[in-house]
Amino acid sequence: MSDMLKITLPDGSERQVARGTTPAAIAADIGPGLAKAAIGARVDGEMFDIMRPLEHDAHLALITARDEADALELVRHDFAHVLAEAVQTLFPGTQITFGPSTDDGFYYDFAPATRPFTEDDLPAIEAQMRKIIAADKPLRREVWARADLIARWQAAGESFKAQWASELPANESGSEDLIVYWSGDDWFDMCRGPHLASTGKLDPAAFRLTRVSGAYWRGDQNNAMLSRVYGTGWLNKKQLDAHLTRLEEAAKRDHRKLGQDMDLFHLQAEAHGSVFWHPKGYRIWRELESYMRRAIDAAGYREVKTPQVMDARQWEASGHWGKYRENMFVIPDEVPNVADDAPLVSDDAQWMALKPMNCPAHVLIFRQGIKSYRELPLRLYENGCCHRNEPHGALHGLMRVRQFTQDDAHIFCREDQIVSEVRDFCALADRIYKDFGFTYSIKLALRPEKRFGSEDMWDLAETELRNAVVTAGLATPEYGWEELPGEGAFYAPKLEWHLTDAIGRTWQVGTIQSDRVLPERLDASYIAEDGERHRPIMLHRAIFGSYERFIGILIEHFAGRLPVWLAPVQAVVATIVSDADDYAATAVAALTAAGIRVDIDTRNEKINYKVREHSLQKVPFLLVVGKREADEGTVAIRRLGEQQQQVVPLAEAVALLRAEATPPDLRG
Repeated sequence: MSDMLKITLPDGSERQVARGTTPAAIAADIGPGLAKAAIGARVDGEMFDIMRPLEHDAHLALITARDEADALELVRHDFAHVLAEAVQTLFPGTQITFGPSTDDGFYYDFAPATRPFTEDDLPAIEAQMRKIIAADKPLRREVWARADLIARWQAAGESFKAQWASELPANESGSEDLIVYWSGDDWFDMCRGPHLASTGKLDPAAFRLTRVSGAYWRGDQNNAMLSRVYGTGWLNKKQLDAHLTRLEEAAKRDHRKLGQDMDLFHLQAEAHGSVFWHPKGYRIWRELESYMRRAIDAAGYREVKTPQVMDARQWEASGHWGKYRENMFVIPDEVPNVADDAPLVSDDAQWMALKPMNCPAHVLIFRQGIKSYRELPLRLYENGCCHRNEPHGALHGLMRVRQFTQDDAHIFCREDQIVSEVRDFCALADRIYKDFGFTYSIKLALRPEKRFGSEDMWDLAETELRNAVVTAGLATPEYGWEELPGEGAFYAPKLEWHLTDAIGRTWQVGTIQSDRVLPERLDASYIAEDGERHRPIMLHRAIFGSYERFIGILIEHFAGRLPVWLAPVQAVVATIVSDADDYAATAVAALTAAGIRVDIDTRNEKINYKVREHSLQKVPFLLVVGKREADEGTVAIRRLGEQQQQVVPLAEAVALLRAEATPPDLRG
C-alpha cells in the first residue's frame, strides 16, 4: 500500500499527499484564506470532517460558508450536540437520546431525571451553550467496538443510547464498530458525523432555542415520553435575525389564527385531523373547486367518483396493504358485537379500509369494458376524499390532516404519449400556479430504496419525466430544476412542484408520477394497434395536492387578504346613519344581482368601528353610504388596507367589483 495519496480537486487538478493528511492541511497548503474559511469537506461526494485523516485516493471538495446548504447542515448538527452537552451539564442525570439537524435548525430529545423541561429552562441552556462554544473545545472522532460502547452507555445510565447502539445496523463493510464524537475530553455522543473542527467554529450569536415539546422515544406512543428542545441555528447573526423576522411574519400569517379570526374553519378533538368548514371557509373551497373543474374540463379530463371503502384484498393487490397499511384506517366487514362482555369484532372478520388514495379505484374504472388504443389517453379526474392515519402529534391545522380531498387525476396512456401528456400537464400547472400569483421550482424525485418494479422500468420512467420537462423548457435554473435521489414513491418516480410564497417559504404541492407498476399489479390493459393486449402507462397527477393544504397555503401566502374572486365575502355595504339603511339595501341588491358576495352592516355603530371589524375579516371592499350617498346614488369605496376612499356612482361601483371578482381564467 502506497504511503502517498492522489487527491483530485474540483477544478481537476491533482495533489500528491501523504496518507493521513487532513482536508484542513490541504486547505492550508492551497492558501491561508482557504485554510481559515474551510469548515468541512466532501470526499468522493460524502460529507467529511475537516480534521479527519484521508486514507485513500479521493476527489476532495472543501466546504466553506459559501456552500450554504452543506455549511448549515454542519453547524446545525454541532448546535444539537452542544445543546445536549449543555443540558447534561445543567441537569445531571438527564439521559440523551437523539438530536438531528432540521430544515431551519435542530432539536434534541432528552429523558430528564426529575421533571420535563419547560421554556423557562431555555435561557439557562442557551447561556451554557455559549460557554461551551467560547471554550472552543475540539470535536474529535473516535471509533468504538459496539460491545464496548454499549457497556459504556449502560455504565453511565444511558439506557436509550445503549438500546440505540445495540440496534444500529453494521456499516457497508460489515463492521460492527460505531462512531462517537468527543467534545473536549469530558463529553461525547454517538454520531456518524461529520462535525466542525471545534465548538469555537460556531457563532455564539447565530442560534436561538425556540420551544419545548413532548415526544415519544422513537416516535412510538407506547414508549417513554421525552422532552424535545428545539432550536434554530445559522452561520451568523444576520442569517438568524432574518430567520426570526420570517418567523414573526409567519406567525402573523398563521392560517390557524386567521382561520379563526375570519370564521373560516375549526378543528377539535372529537374529529382529530378532520376539518369543520364554516360557511365562509367552504365558500373558498367551492370557488377553488369550480376553478379546477373549468381547468380540467378544458384539458379533456372526465370526472369520476369512487367509493370511500374498499375490500382489503383490493389493497393487497395494489400493494398498499403491504407498503402503506400503517397509514390506513381499517374497518371490519361485519356487524360489531353489542354485548359488553364480548369482543367488538370476531376473529373471523374480513377487513376493509378507507381509501388513503384514489389510484386503485381509477384502475378499476379503466378496467370496465375493453379499451382500444384509439381511446387513449384517458384522463380520469376526481375530487377524491381520502383518509390517512397520521399520528396525532404530526397533525397541523390544514397542512397535515387525516381527512383530505385531492384534486386527483390519472392519465392512462400509451408509451408514445407519455412525454406529450407530461408536457401538457406542466403547461396546465404553470398556468394555474401563475393565476394564484405563485412562482415555483420543479424537482425530479428518483427511485427510493424500497420499491416495486425492475431497474429497467425505473430507468425508463425517470428518463421519460426528465425528457418531458426538458421538452417543456422547464429544466432550467430559472425553474429551480433539481433531481432528488431516493425521494420517489414506492411505485414510481415523480415530478414535484415547489411553490414559493410571499415570505420566501417553499411548499411542495403538485406532482405527476409515471407508473408502470400499478397497471401490472391490477391487470389493466388495452387492445393495441397490433391486436394484442398491452399495459397502459398510468400518470398520477395533482396540482393543488389537497384542497385543505392548498387553502392553508393561500391563507398564509396572502395573509388572509385573498384575491377578490376567492374572498368569501367580497364586499360589505356599511351605513353611517340609519337614514341610509334603505339605500344600503338597494346597493346590496344591485351587487348581488351582479354576482358579488356582499353583506350589509346597518348596526348602530360608528363607521370607524365597522371599518376596523371588516378589515379584521379581510373583506376586500367596504362600501360606505350615508345620507349624501343615498341622495346622490353613490357609494364611497374603501379598499382593504387603504386609507383613501373613492366616491363613485353605484352602477360604476358594481361594474368595478364585478370585474375584480371575476376569476382569472374567465377574464377576457
